[in-house]
Amino acid sequence: MFELGQYSDVAYLFLRLSVAAIFIYHAVLKLKDSEGMSRMMGMPAGMILMLGFVEVAVSLGLTFGVYLQIAALLAVVVMLGALYFKIIKWHVPFGAMDKTGWELDLILLAASVFLLVQGGGALTI
Repeated sequence: MFELGQYSDVAYLFLRLSVAAIFIYHAVLKLKDSEGMSRMMGMPAGMILMLGFVEVAVSLGLTFGVYLQIAALLAVVVMLGALYFKIIKWHVPFGAMDKTGWELDLILLAASVFLLVQGGGALTI
């Protein structure tokens, strides 16, 4: 119906920046209060800090397109871990009105797999 393929690089950039913004937001929360996040998540504070640094690396890689597929692979690993904890360990529902489900984690995993397989388009540094 519409021929929009000429804008695919802009679409890739938009996807990369959107995923990067979510990852950096969550990284800052982990880096600012790793002790509090540790208690909340039931994981050691050192692991929370490491996860925060990995999420920063993912954000930078996706934003600038540098080592993009490595960043996407790291994002896939992080999101698989998040899904494991939410579904298997914490028994969080897919979606709920009163709490965060794992629907966001699933779409971030899908976007990360897409970027891993397809790359990030031509608009990179």
